[in-house]
Amino acid sequence: MRIGQSTDIHRLVEGRKLILGGVEIPYEKGLLGHSDADALTHALAEAILGALALGDLGHWFPDNDPKWEGVNSQIILKECARMMKERGYHLGNADTLILIEKPKMAPHIQKMRENFALALDCDVSRISVKATRGEGMGFVGRGEGVLAQAVVLLEEDH
Repeated sequence: MRIGQSTDIHRLVEGRKLILGGVEIPYEKGLLGHSDADALTHALAEAILGALALGDLGHWFPDNDPKWEGVNSQIILKECARMMKERGYHLGNADTLILIEKPKMAPHIQKMRENFALALDCDVSRISVKATRGEGMGFVGRGEGVLAQAVVLLEEDH
């Protein structure tokens, strides 16, 4: 077994789409970043890289490479899943968390879980997505950005 964890933070700005867990969520602001800036998917993908001791997303998907500009982060996650399988592992489970003041995440969580299960070729029962607010405190509470966290357990294939 191998365990990985990661945190990703992106600023909320006008003129961008809000995409989290591969779901486009209606909102007046979106996340700023080189790709689609899906902080939740980035945290999950990087947790997998961490469990494999392969470094971070910036190493594999640099923000100065035009190939990754505007890319759907589910593609990045699928690439990390490929690396995981190549090295003889599968996902035991993933536990993820979105910290965002608005909008509400509850209506979108099941679709996020399904997107992750599809990208990682596993049953949705292995994927947890949770959300909480900043209660008006800090950059999350002021609606300035999103913080996402992920922890994964990888199990060796038999």
